[in-house]
Amino acid sequence: MTITKDMSIIEVVQRYPDTAMVFMYAGMGCLGCAAARFENIEEGALVHGIDVDKLVEALNEVAAASDEADAELAGETELAGVAK
Repeated sequence: MTITKDMSIIEVVQRYPDTAMVFMYAGMGCLGCAAARFENIEEGALVHGIDVDKLVEALNEVAAASDEADAELAGETELAGVAK
């Protein structure tokens, strides 16, 4: 899944928990606040003075790594089932 600036912050963090660190490092440490539940990434970035394009790029790097790890684990699981 590709993360876009119009996605909700909470949607991204729920799908990719490791992105929480990206948000916090960028200066959006209030992931538990009410605004994170309804703001999209662009709105949150603008409020905090963060370059939204750089933020989305960093989020997608973490998401891609997570998807890749999930795919590798699924492949290992499938191979383990075949070997039995």
